[in-house]
Amino acid sequence: MNFQPQCPAPGAADDRIQMAHGGGGKMTQRLIDQVFLPAFSNSALDALHDGALLELTGNRLAFTTDSFVVNPLIFPGGNIGDLAVYGTANDLAMCGARPRYLSAGFILEEGLPMETLRLIVASMAEAAHRAGVTIVTGDTKVVDKGKGDGVFINTAGIGTVESPSPIGPHAVQPGDSIIVSGQLGAHGLAILSVREGLEFESPIVSDAAPLWPAIEALLAAGIDINCLRDLTRGGLASALNEIATARALPIRIEEDAIPVAEVVRGACGILGLDPLYVANEGVFVLFVPNSQTTHALEVMRQIPVSSAAVRIGAVEDGTRGSVILHTQIGGNRVVDMLSGEQLPRIC
Repeated sequence: MNFQPQCPAPGAADDRIQMAHGGGGKMTQRLIDQVFLPAFSNSALDALHDGALLELTGNRLAFTTDSFVVNPLIFPGGNIGDLAVYGTANDLAMCGARPRYLSAGFILEEGLPMETLRLIVASMAEAAHRAGVTIVTGDTKVVDKGKGDGVFINTAGIGTVESPSPIGPHAVQPGDSIIVSGQLGAHGLAILSVREGLEFESPIVSDAAPLWPAIEALLAAGIDINCLRDLTRGGLASALNEIATARALPIRIEEDAIPVAEVVRGACGILGLDPLYVANEGVFVLFVPNSQTTHALEVMRQIPVSSAAVRIGAVEDGTRGSVILHTQIGGNRVVDMLSGEQLPRIC
C-alpha cells in the first residue's frame, strides 16, 4: 500500500505532517492555503497557475518547478526521467509559454544500479530534445539506503510567453467551450499495472508527451485561449474543480463526450476507479469562446498529441463554482474534488 502526506486541521492535537492513505486533492489544497500561501504570498504565486508569469527587462517569462517521486521508476511508455522533463515543460505550455530551459536535481538512493540511472538520464535527454528544451544546470545528492526510494527528481523550467493575453481561470467566461485534447486515464493505469502486477486484455501505455506543439498551433491559428490545464495529479475532475472554484462559475460536462479508451474504462471498472480522477501526462483541457470551438478542434486534430480532441461541455452562468456531469442515463451528478488521490505516487 502507498501513502502520501496528510495535513491535519489547524489546532489539531497532533499538528504535524502525517502519513495517511490518499494525499492529493483537498489535502494538498489545505497545505497550500494553510501553510505555503500565508508564508510566501505575492502576486505571481497567488495566481495559483501551473507556473509563475514574470516580466524581466521587457521579456515575458514563465517559471515553474516540480518534483517527481513516481513508483515504479520504469513503467509502460516511459520512466521517471522523461516524465520529469515532460511534466515541467507542459506546465510552461499551460501558461502559453514556449519551454526553453530546465534544471534537473537528482536525489539518489545508495545502491541504485548505475544501469538504471543511465537509462533514466538517457530518457531525459531524448525527452528534452523532443520537447525543445535544454537542460542547463543541475544538482546531485546521494542519501542512505532506504531513505530515497531509488530516485527522486526535481526540475525547474523557464519559458518565453507567446500568448498575447494572460491564460488562466480569471479569463474563463460563461459560454466557453471545454475541450479535452485526448483520451483519459492511460498514465495512471500504466503505473498501476506495473505496481500491482496486473495484466489487461490490451496493454495500457503512459500517454506522457510534450504538449507545446498543440498550444503553439492554437496560438498560430489565432484561437483565443482563455484557460489551459494539464490533467496530471487528480485528473480531469480535479482540474475542472480548481478552475470552477477559482472563477466561481458552474461547469457542465457530458459523460457521453468524455474520451476514455475501452481498455482503460474496463480496467477502471474492475478496479473501482473513476477515469475522471486518474492522472494523465499528455492530455490537457482547454477553454475557448464557443464561437471558436470548431476552428480550435480542427487545429488540434492536425497535431499528433491532440488528434483525439473533443468538446466535452461548457461553462454556464452562475455564481457558484461547481462541476456537474450530465450522465449517459440523463441524470446529473456533482463531480467533487477528492479528499485524497485514487493512485498515489504516479508522478
